Parts: sequence; structure tokens; C-alpha cells
Amino acid sequence: MTVRLVRRVQISSTDDIKNSHYVQNRAPIQPVPFQKLPAGAVKPGGWLLGQINLQLNGLNGRLSEISRYLDYDTCGWVDSTKKAWEELPYWLRGYTELGLVTGDQTVLNLAHRWIDGVIATQQADGWFGPNTLRTSLEGVADLWPAMLFANIFRSLYECTGDARVIPFLLKWFQFVSQQPVAVFTRGWGGTRWAEGIDTVIWLYNRTVNTDWLLDLMHKFHANSVDWVNTTPTLHNVNFAQGFREPAYYSLLVNPPDPRLVQATYNQYQSLVDQYGQLPGGSIAGDEYCRPGYSDPRQGLETCGIVEFMHTFQMLARVTGDGLWLDRCETLAINSLPAAFDPFVARGLHYITCPNSIQLDDQVKTQNQFEDNGWALLAYKPGVYQYRCCPHNYGIGWPYYCEEAWLATYDGGLCAALYVSNQVTALVGANDGTQVTIIEETDYPFDEKIQFRFQLSTSTQFKLYLRVPRWCVKSPIVTLNGIPIFNRQTPSDGSFIILDRLWMNNDVLSLTLPMQLDTKTWTSNHNAVSVNYGPLTFSLALNEQYTRISGTDEWPEYQVTTESNWNYGLLLSSVDKWVIKRNKNKINSENHFTTNTVPLNIEARGRRIPEWKADSQNVIGLLPQSPVKSDQPDEILTLIPMGSARLRITSFPTIAQ
Repeated sequence: MTVRLVRRVQISSTDDIKNSHYVQNRAPIQPVPFQKLPAGAVKPGGWLLGQINLQLNGLNGRLSEISRYLDYDTCGWVDSTKKAWEELPYWLRGYTELGLVTGDQTVLNLAHRWIDGVIATQQADGWFGPNTLRTSLEGVADLWPAMLFANIFRSLYECTGDARVIPFLLKWFQFVSQQPVAVFTRGWGGTRWAEGIDTVIWLYNRTVNTDWLLDLMHKFHANSVDWVNTTPTLHNVNFAQGFREPAYYSLLVNPPDPRLVQATYNQYQSLVDQYGQLPGGSIAGDEYCRPGYSDPRQGLETCGIVEFMHTFQMLARVTGDGLWLDRCETLAINSLPAAFDPFVARGLHYITCPNSIQLDDQVKTQNQFEDNGWALLAYKPGVYQYRCCPHNYGIGWPYYCEEAWLATYDGGLCAALYVSNQVTALVGANDGTQVTIIEETDYPFDEKIQFRFQLSTSTQFKLYLRVPRWCVKSPIVTLNGIPIFNRQTPSDGSFIILDRLWMNNDVLSLTLPMQLDTKTWTSNHNAVSVNYGPLTFSLALNEQYTRISGTDEWPEYQVTTESNWNYGLLLSSVDKWVIKRNKNKINSENHFTTNTVPLNIEARGRRIPEWKADSQNVIGLLPQSPVKSDQPDEILTLIPMGSARLRITSFPTIAQ
């Protein structure tokens, strides 16, 4: 057995990629370090299964009952003479993956009905869907919603081999290739053509004599917005879907141009520097990021959360850089759960904020948020109020499950996102051997992860283990109880690579030592946030849910509190803070509620009376730290950020 440590997984010119058991990029497109496994290869367990079951029985799983956009008989995606836009493909993208991940036959049957109906609308020139979209953007076609269907068709093909998919997509992209330049600059699609490049690469890899697809990708890059030299939009979802474009386009450029990949890194870092000085992986993008509005009371749109997660997953596969997986994990476990009500997950809100003390259905008119014309905060199905988010959010947890394991270019597997699950995939040389790995863990609530191997025959392959950036102590790896790795890893993340002859019933254990620490947001009033491993913590407030509308099946809630919230932390007492675990709650289906948190932190702080809510019950702006307070010291309970709907996560500090 050999054990190596690498900062980033890269393919050198001498590497042999012939053992990749999943479709690798076809020349002249450059190969990638990681590949997505087919949907269904990873089966969720633990808390992730809980979240997916909530989705199955919640808003995404039952949205077709209440959304007129999902009415089969009146939808333009199955009857070209009628109207439709992005809502159906947004919803069907997540709904289909939900069915493939869970195997739920009811979901799969409805998804297949929609897919069959959409495919049947394709016309002789390749167009499909509503005819009204042919000229809806100042006389040219709106291609954006159709791009979303490609993800659905790809998963269908990878899981079932449906023979309709490849001809359908070829015909569609032939239509796209014949469109005038104006098509690529208008509408949402103008900033989102990275979506098109990814799908055309997928299609090129599975076809022959299709060099025209290479020309089409060059056309996308040349005629859509410039993500290399400019920041063309600060709309949070446009940015999330668009900024990956240079990295994906770089796969077509020979010889490689590292400036393209770096442009994607630079775009995101620039956004973080100005609008992402917030805990939980959040961005101050209520809809558009606004100069001067970066306080943690600003929120990130629910669409933005899942689209950033998706892009981070995609960039990890292209770059081999665990940084993107770290970012995906941070958003997923700290921000996504609180976007939904804690009961039946049939309500969400438009934006989720790191600091929030009331979630009501009132319009805020003092410029607190970018969208001042309508209410953003209450939990409700929001089909017509929030519109895009209830239809789009469904990709979040299914994609997280699917990307928990990645195939590697050399016939191995990478444990990318740690969570209880079971993966079945091909590994090793020649035609490959099927391996099933059962991953058991309470991560991110615990530091121990165990992998049990099931193999029909002993097989040599490489197993990659992601070491996150937050892990500053030495990771510990044992194989069948024998230590094989225990040393310091790079501070900016890495991968441990184990190359050995794996045997049936092997048991591999990984410990990622967690410790309590604080992060100072120097450019955001010197506020601090509290972390334990990948988890960020928030002040626990007594959340009071009031039914404001809706039905018993589809309730709508506002959330208020009578708890004091305006606290600063006493950092001088950190050594006295206590981590408490509740083992009785670790097996709950939903860890992400105030009543089921598996652990909490007892910290110390003081009230800051001058820090108040405004007249519309929106939390006031952070005071500059350190803050003087003559209030008495108090013990404060902090809970995982994803479990708190009302919360203070970015804290002032108390002057000593």
C-alpha cells in the first residue's frame, strides 16, 4: 500500500486515464480529475436521508399539487401552443433527481410522464417547448429555460440508457448553433451559458463526428457576457450559475491557458471580499448584491444557495481542488436547512440571513433588502410570491448526495462530501470491479467517519479522502484498526490518497479532529463567528411560530421571539466555553431544528442595549467591535447555525 498527500488532484501529461470507468472527456477537450457518478449510485443515510425524506414529503415532492406552473394539461412544455417559462424545468430538475436518489416509484412515474411529454414537443428544426419563447427576447429566442432540461435528460440517459436522449439533444443544439449572436447576450441565458458548455461537453463525449459541437462552445464563450475580464452581474443567481464559465471553457483551450481557470477563482474571491464577509458561506445577495450592503442581516436567495452549491460541486470536478467542496459543505450544512420551516418543509423563504430576529410577511420599506416591493422572510410555499425558489431549490440535497462520492480519472473513488451513505461503483483496472462502500458517520456533528468495503474479489484501486481547510490538527486514518496516517496536512486543504489491494470487509476509519475556534470578520465591523469543525454556531433564541395563512397541508408561518438577542461575546473567556452533546437526539430524522440539535456550545457574553431592531423589526446593523457594555456576564447557548431560523451568527465582541 502507498499513502500520498496532495494539495490538489491534477492530471499530468504522463498519467494514464484509460482506467476511468465513467465517460471521460474526448480529445481535444482536456480530461478532468473527477467525474460525477450516475444518479442513484449513492444512497443517502443519516441526517441527509432525513433531509431528503423531508423534501420527498415536503414542498418539492408535492409542489405539483398546488403550482399552476406544474399543471400538465396547461403547460407549454408539453403543449407548444401554450405558455411556460423556467418554473417547470427548475422543479423537474430537482424532482427527477429526488426520484433517482430515493427510488420512489411515485416520483419516478410522474417525472417520466413529464419527460415523455417534453420530448414529444420537439419540432423538425430542433425546437421544443413553448412556441412563445421563440421570439420572446426582443424578437429572438429565449433559450435559457430549455438549457435546464439538459440536466434532466443527462441523468435519465446515464441511469436508463434512454435512446431518445442523444438524438434529441443533438437536434436541439443544432438549432441553437444556427441562432444569431443576439440570442447569446439577452435574458438570463446571457450570463448563464456555462450551463450550455457543460452539457455540450457531455454530449460531445458520447457522440462521434460532432466537431460542430466544439464550434458551438466557442460561440457560447465568444458571444455571451465576459466572465474573464469583467464582473457582468451581481445578481446572486446569475453569478452563481455564470462565474464557472471560464473554468469550463478552459477545457477546450489547447494548449491550456491557466488564466481562464484563475478567472473563475478571482471572480468568486472578489465577490467574497466585498459581499461574503459573512458566516455560513453566505453572500449578501438579497437578489442583487449592492455596494455598501454587506451586513449579516442581508440574506442569500434560496435559489442562490443551491446554485452556488451546484457550481462548487462542478468546479471541484474540473479543478480537482477541495476548496470548492469545502465551500459547498459550508453552505449546505450551515445555510440551506434554515431556508425551510422545521416542521414539514412545505414552506421556505426567499432569503436566509446569518443575523435575523423576525421572519414575517411584511414588506420592508427602509431599503433593508434589495427587493423592497414584496415580503421575503415568512415561511410559505410561495409559489407565486417567491416563485423561482420553491420550484428551483429541489436540486440541493439530491445533488449533495450524488456528489458525496466522485469517480477519479485513474479508476478510483473520492470521498468528497462526508455523510452517511452507501456508494456502489466500478473501480480498478480493465473492465473494473464493482465495489460497495458503506460510509457511517454523524459528521459534521462528529469527527469520526468509517468506511466498510464490500467486494466480490480483492481489487487494487486508489481511494481519495478530502481533508477540509478547517482541519488544522493532523487527520488520523486507520485500516482494520492499524494506524496508517497521522500527520499535518496543508492549511488550505488536501487529499489523502490510499493505493492498495482492497479486500472484502476492510474497515477504514478517518478522524478529522474538530476544535472550537472563532473567526474575525475584520472588514465587517470586526464581528466574530464561532465554529466547531465545519459547523458555524448561532445564538439560540426561543422561536415562536404563528400560523398566518395557508391550510393544514400547506401552512404559512411567521417566526418571532421574545428572547434577548443583542449580545456581544466575551472572547477572553473562550477557554471556559463548553461543548455539550445530546446523544439521545443524534438519531432524529431532522438534526436541523432547535429541539433536535445533537450538540451546543455554552459561551459567555453581555447584552448591548444600544443594538436594536429598526421600526420594521429588522435587526439593526452590527456595531463596530469591540463594544463597551456594563451589562452583567451571561452564559449563552449557541446551536448549529443550520438549526436556527432566528439567529445571531455574526457577533460583536465586548471590550475588555
